[in-house]
Amino acid sequence: MKRIVLLAPLLLLMSCYNAERNCANFKTGKFKFDYEINGVKKTTVFERNDSIEIETFEGKTDTSTIRWVNDCEYVLQKKHPKNKAEEKAIDMKILTTSKNSYTFEFGMVGIATKQKGTVIKISD
Repeated sequence: MKRIVLLAPLLLLMSCYNAERNCANFKTGKFKFDYEINGVKKTTVFERNDSIEIETFEGKTDTSTIRWVNDCEYVLQKKHPKNKAEEKAIDMKILTTSKNSYTFEFGMVGIATKQKGTVIKISD
């Protein structure tokens, strides 16, 4: 019983914590996303305005349309898909923000499996 009494204030304090989400600062600008594939570090650079995202990866450029669901969530759709997998839309949700970066989760629309990553804002 004593454990429950001691645990209750801790749970109350944790429930009051809200992660910072100033998503409006990240709707437009130039960004960098670093990640690993099979132990090899890869970098994607992309530029985003309100409705278009232009991504450069390994010297190749691709364009996607953006549909904002709310200030912190949007859906990406490739403008010129090269195969069936690229035809599927990707749901992007900003989870937390800092001064020049944000943590997000992403996955194909309609599929429960999501991945997480961190993006750094390079310029406005």
